[in-house]
Amino acid sequence: MSELIKLSAAELGRRLAAKEVSAVEVATAHLDRIEAVEGKVHAFLHVDREGALEAARAADARLAKGEAAGPLDGVPIGVKDVITTRGVPTTAGSKILEGWRPPYDATITTRLREAGLVMVGKTNMDEFAMGSSTEYSAYGPTYNPWDTTRIPGGSGGGSAAAVAAYEAPLAIGTDTGGSIRQPAAVTGTVGAKPTYGGTSRYGLIAFSSSLDTPGPCARTVEDAALLHAVIGGHDPRDSTSIPQPVPDVVAAARLGATGDLSGVRLGLVKEFAGEGAEPGVAAAYRESIDALVKLGAEVVEVSCPSFKFALPAYYLIAPSECSSNLARFDGVRYGLRTGDNGKHSLEEVMSLTRDAGFGPEVKRRIILGTYALSAGYYDAYYGQAQKVRTLITRDFTAAFEAADVLVAPTTPFVAFPLGSRTSDPYQMYLADLYTIPSNLYGGPAISVPAGLSEGLPVGLQIMAPTMADDRMYRVAAALESALPPLTPPAL
Repeated sequence: MSELIKLSAAELGRRLAAKEVSAVEVATAHLDRIEAVEGKVHAFLHVDREGALEAARAADARLAKGEAAGPLDGVPIGVKDVITTRGVPTTAGSKILEGWRPPYDATITTRLREAGLVMVGKTNMDEFAMGSSTEYSAYGPTYNPWDTTRIPGGSGGGSAAAVAAYEAPLAIGTDTGGSIRQPAAVTGTVGAKPTYGGTSRYGLIAFSSSLDTPGPCARTVEDAALLHAVIGGHDPRDSTSIPQPVPDVVAAARLGATGDLSGVRLGLVKEFAGEGAEPGVAAAYRESIDALVKLGAEVVEVSCPSFKFALPAYYLIAPSECSSNLARFDGVRYGLRTGDNGKHSLEEVMSLTRDAGFGPEVKRRIILGTYALSAGYYDAYYGQAQKVRTLITRDFTAAFEAADVLVAPTTPFVAFPLGSRTSDPYQMYLADLYTIPSNLYGGPAISVPAGLSEGLPVGLQIMAPTMADDRMYRVAAALESALPPLTPPAL
């Protein structure tokens, strides 16, 4: 295994800037790693070797002139296949978009290119980001590098697995109900959901517009912060984008790495204090809190009683919004078209296309969402769920008066075996039990490795107030500095 693939993104950036290594060498090392392990991991849906090497050569030209585009110029990255990339296949893990090459870049993609990052490919995901295990990808599941008989989390399991398997030091994910943090937890990586509106949704194939949030995946907290700084900030093309600068998350991560949390108040969420978690996960959670206390943090218990309603509220709000967003896939505008042989009406072509193009989980959520929005049920279901969302926001607001950040396990359990929950949607949905409240609130949250249970990674989740993303990075980096790093078994 090349030494280059084990370096952090920050260290790669430093070596590239110092001309100790070339961007082409770095890209080639990672592309060779992808070729070597993809048969076991399946983290990518499309590997863009030619495009990556072209971008690496351009990075080398800039670096040779001393004109680096930023601290990550020349560093490889994988991009979740729900982010549009001009001229590169973007499928959202669905057959209905198989082979589609967008004519434009998402804002996230544009910012990555401007910062000089080298996109090595598009990562696998649950179809349209609907799932918690990456088993609902129309192109086959991704496998957890820690144990390839187990799931890598979802919906962004491809991004997390690529980082954990050393196929890329960085990746982009999206988080609607935990789809960055939950995969990070079960693969022993770092995954951050920024404040909603803190990263642009322009060019993101929408699942649930009031929840979807692009964010960074990495192996270290500093790397996640560096990537967050690249992709964050106001975008006038996104009407939900916050017109404020991103907090200095990189400085916060570096401050936290000094291991001093004096004066920081950690709020232990009473409702999520390991209750319902596997014993090993609960034990790792308690040990992480003890480690943070030794660094000077103060612990206070906070109660957020409405959090227990977050899961059912989410599974009304998100499917309702998805049933609206996915109406655009009709077999007319772009993507798959089935039955257009002159013998079927427009409605029949639409029905045949959706039947052939959408997978079972997407169909389930469209039906659920359409029902919740239908006449006579809107107020009883969707309207009530939005009221619960308001109560959850109030709970967060009250909790942050007593604490600077809130902490909880990221997931109730470690990575479960492939196929063990696909027949029981409710058990699958429980994977997001602890992550969903932050999405309904809109605040930032991060998952950082917190040890092992049964030889598999456990994550600690740190939640912060809206536009206080720097707080979570400081605490996450402090925990990272206090615990031994996790190294997946060799593939």
